[in-house]
Parts: sequence; structure tokens; C-alpha cells
Amino acid sequence: MKPVVGIVVSNKMQKSVVVAVDRLFHHKMYNRYVKRTSKFMAHDETDECNIGDREYFVSNDSLGCLIEV
Repeated sequence: MKPVVGIVVSNKMQKSVVVAVDRLFHHKMYNRYVKRTSKFMAHDETDECNIGDREYFVSNDSLGCLIEV
């Protein structure tokens, strides 16, 4: 289980949000750092997350695409 920090990009679902997580990696061919964005679904029991909020949650691979906040 890995702690992840991201920004809420969608809160249209009931008790769920979509969180975008940015990461940098070094491209070997171009010798530059490249930014990639991954989107995760997270559980929001109280429905208080808004778009643009910075959220901390724990990644859990066994739940598939659903991740606890």
C-alpha cells in the first residue's frame, strides 16, 4: 500500500471522486524529464471533496480501480 497525493478532477459520483496524480520520469532517449498523469478513483464517504482539492489517499491494488481516501 503506497501513499499517493493528487488533485481532485471530478466529483460527479456519489461518495466517489477521480484524483489525478502527476509523476515525473526520466526519458532515456531524449534525456529529459517527462510528466505523466494517472487518474484514480477514490472513495469519499462524507462527500466533501471539491474539484481542485489536494487529496491524500492510500493506493490499494487489490481493489482494482477503487482506492480508499
